[in-house]
Amino acid sequence: MTVVRSDTAPQQAPAAPAPFPTGFIWGAATAAYQVEGAAAENGRTPSIWDTFSHTPGKVLNGDTGDVAADHFHRYRDDVALMKRLGLKAYRFSVSWSRVQPTGRGPAVERGLDFYRSLVDELLAAGITPVATLYHWDLPQELEDAGGWPERATAERFADYAAIMARALGDRVGMWTTLNEPWCTAFLGYGSGVHAPGRTEPAAALRAAHHLNLAHGRATEALRTHLPAAAQTSVTLNLHQVRPLTGSEADADAARRIDAVGNRIFTGPMLKGAYPEDLLTDTERIVNWPELVHDGDLAAIAAPMDVLGVNYYTPTIVSTPASGAGDTRNDGHGSSDHSPWPGSEHVAFHLAEGKPVTAMNWSVDPNGLHALLMDVARENPGLPLMVTENGAAFEDVVDADGQVHDPERIAYLRGHLAAVQRAVADGADVRGYFLWSLMDNFEWGYGYAKRFGAVHIDYATQRRTPKASAHWYSEVIARHGLPAEA
Repeated sequence: MTVVRSDTAPQQAPAAPAPFPTGFIWGAATAAYQVEGAAAENGRTPSIWDTFSHTPGKVLNGDTGDVAADHFHRYRDDVALMKRLGLKAYRFSVSWSRVQPTGRGPAVERGLDFYRSLVDELLAAGITPVATLYHWDLPQELEDAGGWPERATAERFADYAAIMARALGDRVGMWTTLNEPWCTAFLGYGSGVHAPGRTEPAAALRAAHHLNLAHGRATEALRTHLPAAAQTSVTLNLHQVRPLTGSEADADAARRIDAVGNRIFTGPMLKGAYPEDLLTDTERIVNWPELVHDGDLAAIAAPMDVLGVNYYTPTIVSTPASGAGDTRNDGHGSSDHSPWPGSEHVAFHLAEGKPVTAMNWSVDPNGLHALLMDVARENPGLPLMVTENGAAFEDVVDADGQVHDPERIAYLRGHLAAVQRAVADGADVRGYFLWSLMDNFEWGYGYAKRFGAVHIDYATQRRTPKASAHWYSEVIARHGLPAEA
């Protein structure tokens, strides 16, 4: 990634921005553990998130995903709601332990049947299903065997990918291998704020390599079993890194975070090699020549059809000497352990003068435009998809039974305008998926943070589309942004 050297340069929208391209996909996204519930039904066994959320002190208020938004039982109603909102695509993830409970061996047909039924319902409603194989919920039995720091987990993932391709390949034409492997590796095995809650820098780096390998092996498995027209992808939460000042020290801090936050994945996946500066920054932690086997990099660099990009907020960094600030104010949860192995000293900052969301994340649409343009310049010819973008705010149901969320509408408008500018500036962006379709289990924050366009009353499971859902519905119908109120 190209590190942005300053966040002060103005970025002006064109006088008449180009419309969203013909065929641009308008969707919304969820993740299995966050919405499905039915944690122990039809043969499903615990994932690492079941274990983690049931461990006292790991999740706010002791919340778990046992019921979540009960999407497993209510998917027909949810698909009908998607249709009413005009969604063209639904990005969902598969619970690995629902279809292959031990992470090995044959699938449980009852688990596959849920996804078959969900996909059939989507297709009947005219909604394109987009399947993500992994959104952080590793079967606990595989974690007990060592988890992602162990090479064997990547091989098990390839087997699982083949199972899913054979089961749904005749009906699902868009596939994503991994969602945000950075979070899996560095929040799960580095800072410990995500499952499985380990705080081992070497294990985090080993996990990153094996996730890369899992992506490559799974892509090969998908290609083997899917029709030729099917598309494969990976989704990365690329950090739009900016140095706080123009100093050389802050520029090096940005380089470091770009290496371990972005290029640790884009390097091998898109360039066929790990960046040399990353290897130097982390050589005291892990033995890279021992970790990376012959043939790994070629496997990881398997061609993909689309790169998914998740963006919420910029990442502004410095050395501790160039500004006060909490060195863990990186938006990735509170921990005494860093998710940035080799660069633990780097400090993180909010964007000055910008509003913040309920997650205390700076609202800065220009960061999305800059990120898309950087990725497009560095990977010409690679189509892009914004696979997650959204915001949590303090939503409440009014006396009239409605949820008015003007802050979210403003957030979405700004970021969709940024996508529109990127398209006008030459980025091949093929679609946008709102995070999230509905309120859900927000990982370590439990049910305290609401990202959904649809409000969930967890006591009754009542669904109430927020004002932002109706606004997004208008965007889809217009294939463009409506005039500001």
